[in-house]
Amino acid sequence: MGAFLAISCVVSVAYGLGFCHGPVTAWRSVVKTVPVALLAVWAALAGGPVWLVAALALSAFGDFALSREGERAFLAGLCAFALAHVAYIALLAGLVEGAPPVVPLVALLALAVSTELWLAPHTGGMRWPVRVYVGLITVMAGCALALPGAMWLAALGAGAFVLSDTVLAVQLFRRDVAARFDRALSVVLWALYYGAQLAMAVALAG
Repeated sequence: MGAFLAISCVVSVAYGLGFCHGPVTAWRSVVKTVPVALLAVWAALAGGPVWLVAALALSAFGDFALSREGERAFLAGLCAFALAHVAYIALLAGLVEGAPPVVPLVALLALAVSTELWLAPHTGGMRWPVRVYVGLITVMAGCALALPGAMWLAALGAGAFVLSDTVLAVQLFRRDVAARFDRALSVVLWALYYGAQLAMAVALAG
């Protein structure tokens, strides 16, 4: 069982070092999809909650879709990740204890609201799908903030997820900002994203 986790990490490193900033190819799509797909397999074999397995499996499909070109593929990826966050919300909501700490919650809400200024005006016909997605990941991260202290790794993973999606939004919709740093942003994005999924898988599988 541990082999799935180890291979997932190795392939993730390979993608981050050699593929994340490369051209769109079938091989790149496979290498991008495998790490989180293996996390889903590992979580299932570890007896993890069905919502966790569903979230990871949907995320793996989202990885594949976003590795392809075109608006259709992007919409498929956005929907897959939106459903993944619904699954994470369903899981985390049952683990919440009390209210989330005020300062991180205010920072999270401020980031979500700020997207109306720096992101929404640049999303064109994708404005409402992006808004819905921002709402879902904000709720997911808010639930993670209210987890018991012993589950800090899941909260850390949720925070990394929010940061990775912020970087992705800049890459996709703010090319005026991202163009000069695209290669570095791709590496940072993947490190944050995979780290988030790994942290949440390990924290929630039990």
